[in-house]
Amino acid sequence: MPLKRSILLALAALLLAGGALWVAHRPAPPPRQATLEDVRREAEAGGYRLITTAELGQRYQQEPAGLLLVDTRQDWEYRAGHIKGAVSFPLEPSAWGRWRAKKPLAALLGPDKNRLVVFY
Repeated sequence: MPLKRSILLALAALLLAGGALWVAHRPAPPPRQATLEDVRREAEAGGYRLITTAELGQRYQQEPAGLLLVDTRQDWEYRAGHIKGAVSFPLEPSAWGRWRAKKPLAALLGPDKNRLVVFY
């Protein structure tokens, strides 16, 4: 009887380990890409306005000090090249990452609610 029990326990352990390995290494579906319509909806819900690249270029040439350019890419991407005057503020594309960045982002943006802020 003890031999049967040992065999059953070994099989159960093998199944659990195999299941855990499968879960840890299963292929994940690719993340859904945001569409322009998604961006427009988020802008409307957040109370901010989208501008074109032409409008941004014009404002950047006229008054670069009036813009806050925020590069949301990873640090290595920022170091590889960025718009002159932009600050690096890497954002994780997840609800958890956005929640964690809320206070540091508020500190970066400062109290001026009328300043043009551009995230890219």
